[in-house]
Amino acid sequence: YLDCFAGASGDMLLGGLLDAGLELDLLRAELAKMELEGYALEQAPKRDHGLTGTKLYVRDTLEAYPAGHLYHIRQIIEGSSLSASVKRCSMAVIERLGRAEAQVHGVPLEEVHFHEVGAVDTIVDVVGFAAGLEVLGVERVYASPIPLGSGTIQTAHGWLPVPGPATLAILSAVGAPTVSHPAQTEIVTPTGAALLAELAIFERPAMRVQHVGYGF
Repeated sequence: YLDCFAGASGDMLLGGLLDAGLELDLLRAELAKMELEGYALEQAPKRDHGLTGTKLYVRDTLEAYPAGHLYHIRQIIEGSSLSASVKRCSMAVIERLGRAEAQVHGVPLEEVHFHEVGAVDTIVDVVGFAAGLEVLGVERVYASPIPLGSGTIQTAHGWLPVPGPATLAILSAVGAPTVSHPAQTEIVTPTGAALLAELAIFERPAMRVQHVGYGF
């Protein structure tokens, strides 16, 4: 169950899995099944607002990352030795991101330049989260309503409103429930929204709590 009280991004969600018990070495081993270079993972404890959790850093190790197209990302993921279910899940999230970008910019899906998805850290977040769920044996994901900030944010397309157009397109496609949040900045990214929209049931189920993790 993902309680997204402070928003959701790829690294926040993956950091939460690490804090709840996913081992970093196992995550690295899963990601190493892709022919993907240009990143290094670091895990660090973090304390904020009285809460202690995990911050995952995806460090860029290359000087530049050109925007990619869907088929570039598909080659990386489908050409890997990841399990069939992780490949399927990861591509579903990536394609959901792509459809939202295509809708916002008014271009065909295959022509979308994945400025965010094409970045190595976003591929790591998406595939890492899908693989992490499999490693932990998670069969079903639930999520809380999604809090949305406000204001503006600088993007590859210039200044855009918060919530971002792609984020709203992703959430509206599944009718995701949202709540207001006082933050004057982006707290839900397109990657975080796509992971939730593709994988989660938006309700809090009856459950027996076994582990708790906070991702920063």
